[in-house]
Amino acid sequence: MSWRLPLIAGVILILLCKHSAFAQLPSANAHPPELPPVLSLEPADTFHKSRFLIAASTGATIYGVASLGLWKAWYEDYELMGFHTFNDWGEWRFVDKAGHLFSAYMECNYAHQGARWTGMSTSAARWTAVGIGLGIQTTIEVMDGYSANWGFSWSDMAFNGLGAGAFLAQDLAWAEQRILLKVSGTRPDYPADPIWDVSRSQMSSLLERARQLYGTSPIEAFVKDYNAMTIWASANVCSFSSKARSCGIPLWLNIAVGYGAGNLYGGFGNQWTTEEGTTFSLDQRTYPRYTQFYLSPDIDLRRIPTRKRWVKLALGVLNWIKIPAPGLEYNTMGQVRWHWLMW
Repeated sequence: MSWRLPLIAGVILILLCKHSAFAQLPSANAHPPELPPVLSLEPADTFHKSRFLIAASTGATIYGVASLGLWKAWYEDYELMGFHTFNDWGEWRFVDKAGHLFSAYMECNYAHQGARWTGMSTSAARWTAVGIGLGIQTTIEVMDGYSANWGFSWSDMAFNGLGAGAFLAQDLAWAEQRILLKVSGTRPDYPADPIWDVSRSQMSSLLERARQLYGTSPIEAFVKDYNAMTIWASANVCSFSSKARSCGIPLWLNIAVGYGAGNLYGGFGNQWTTEEGTTFSLDQRTYPRYTQFYLSPDIDLRRIPTRKRWVKLALGVLNWIKIPAPGLEYNTMGQVRWHWLMW
């Protein structure tokens, strides 16, 4: 099962929490002294029971409603069976695995900010965030385990752990997140040229296959299309300098490395069978499945100086999306490509 469901739940969590109790909050030593304040609210100096109850009740409500909603909206529409596991290693050329890493990281990061707002100690907030991130991801995996179409994936859980570990390692090492995990989506232009099934009796197109597999709306394309997705590790350059203000570049400038793939029209290969029983199989030489690596500038929106609280909140909400920018691509077909603008 794709990571897109926890991503949707995570986005809902961020938007609601930003409006209620959860706001982007640094720990006491989150940034070098030279960095300007980049977040909207300060963590409490001592534990606040009222803030904790607000945060806990908000989080529990969102978690419960999102879990129930996902089950009703998704899993009940498919055949269910007893709990089982599923080996999806290598499916979707590991873009799905990168998505699991990103989702777990994002959930840990925002849960940590909420925990610090309540006045939790640094250690308690850190481990609470890890528990929340892994708990959300595990819930999705357990649901997968009862679906006949998927199953509980140990490799998904491994990448969930890596995502939580990426948050934890940075918090332990630097008491801040200097390397953010982000996502972007640039949907390719799928060809409408006709393709034939293996018996050469039925005709379709890659455009039709993409619509059936990934949906048609921009939102569906963003969260479902593995040919469009890029997962980024976006590092803030100045945060690694002992004197951030004298590092010679804007404090908000990041350098991002991305991972994506192309020509994915099935999980493990470019063969599929329609509901009517018609089988299509693409020639690997004509439509090779390949991996993409990117290098591109980015912006850490938290570090853009502003005195307006609503602007800070908005920048914090949007900081999980890679900013459109030029990018350099290298792929496993041996090609080097320049993109004037990557969305």
